[in-house]
Amino acid sequence: MLLQIFLEIISGWTDTFAQERTYKRAVRHAVSAMCSMGRRTLSRSIAFSGRDQLDWSADYRLHSRCEWSRSSLFRPILKRACALIDETYIAVAFDDTKLHKTGKKIKSASWQRDPMSPPFNVNLVWGIRFLQATVLLPLYRNKIESPPRSIPVQFTEVPCVKKPGKKATEADWIQFRKAQKEKNLSTEFVRNLRSIRDELDMQGFYDKKLLAVVDGSFCNRVCMAYDAQRTEIIARTRKDARLSFKSSCTTSRRYYSTDTFTPEQVRQNDSVVWQTIKIYHGGQWREVRFKEVNNVLWRTGTKRRPMRLIVIAPTPYRLTKNKKLYYRSPAYLLTTDLEASVELLTQKYFDRWQIEVNHREEKDTLGVGEAQVRSEKSVPRQPAFVVATYAALLLAGVIGCQDQRQAEFTPLPKWRKFSKRLSCLDLVTQLRREVVDNPKIQGEIGIQATAISTVLQSAA
Repeated sequence: MLLQIFLEIISGWTDTFAQERTYKRAVRHAVSAMCSMGRRTLSRSIAFSGRDQLDWSADYRLHSRCEWSRSSLFRPILKRACALIDETYIAVAFDDTKLHKTGKKIKSASWQRDPMSPPFNVNLVWGIRFLQATVLLPLYRNKIESPPRSIPVQFTEVPCVKKPGKKATEADWIQFRKAQKEKNLSTEFVRNLRSIRDELDMQGFYDKKLLAVVDGSFCNRVCMAYDAQRTEIIARTRKDARLSFKSSCTTSRRYYSTDTFTPEQVRQNDSVVWQTIKIYHGGQWREVRFKEVNNVLWRTGTKRRPMRLIVIAPTPYRLTKNKKLYYRSPAYLLTTDLEASVELLTQKYFDRWQIEVNHREEKDTLGVGEAQVRSEKSVPRQPAFVVATYAALLLAGVIGCQDQRQAEFTPLPKWRKFSKRLSCLDLVTQLRREVVDNPKIQGEIGIQATAISTVLQSAA
């Protein structure tokens, strides 16, 4: 039963909240946030639980005044998710996302570049930037061979540093430049990566290696130069990055070789042989060609730390059966791991796409960022609360249903009749149905909901 497993997972929040009534209110909010219809505002969640005719102040104060940390919400989820990984590596994907806002009184909101804008015409959006971390579950290793699943374990606000105004003094500009170096996406990534490593050690995963999988925006000197025990990083790099080897000259003090090369030159170099591996992607095992160069040095990034370069060949594809053959762009990967197999590293990087699926489901299906809050505490905590609840729901689907559709789920439309993997909407629909059909559980968590009241309240 999906609802029972979901409640069992979030029962780990008892240590997060100081009072029992606050914990029960958080559980009620978690269930209501997943099951409500329409825009996912706090008022809709309150209305779903049947408390729309009562005082709302305590529900809003859950995010604005109650003492609880965002990291503690994800602690039981991280422990349950990592326990499902039967590998020596725990892969964690990192990526940033923007939540669009309209309120001009939100302290951390700012104008930012829209990632969906075309490269020839950059657009701006008013919103808040967050950094998300997700554990990648290799479900394709099971007998069912299900696609990988990404479980969020962090959702941290990373606001942009405010630029001084026209009347700013020289001291203001010095403080601004200092803040830019200390409070940015790269430094926050390093802090979050260190905190996840500490959490894994405390929860009994000391022997597991942590592999951070990131895209090109994190392939810089701050992120890639981070060196810690049992922690490695793999990132997509630019095709024109200047790399070199260690100097072979013994008569001089030169450390780097004078000859440099780029990942694109390695791809075009016929002396480096193409090799083939099999990875799981797109619902089946596929052959991928790659080239590998060991012990490369990036003097402007990781300096004297040796790295590995992996070049992934362009993948051919056809739009239709009779169309001509097209090719996707090649990929160039830099990693600090000198021991793991290329197959494992490449597979984890292909699995990283699941964090993009998380971003879409969080915004489109669950409406993260739609809550109308502007308190300094509520702005970062309320979205993190919904993301933690979403992570618990995904984990419940993996544990209870092996991430596969069951007979009791709502039938799919004809155009999706061959889909076996659970979608976020499938989980939400099934959870809402089980909540409505179980008055006993409703009484335990303080909810009064029926099928008719749910529809009428969403239409109000």
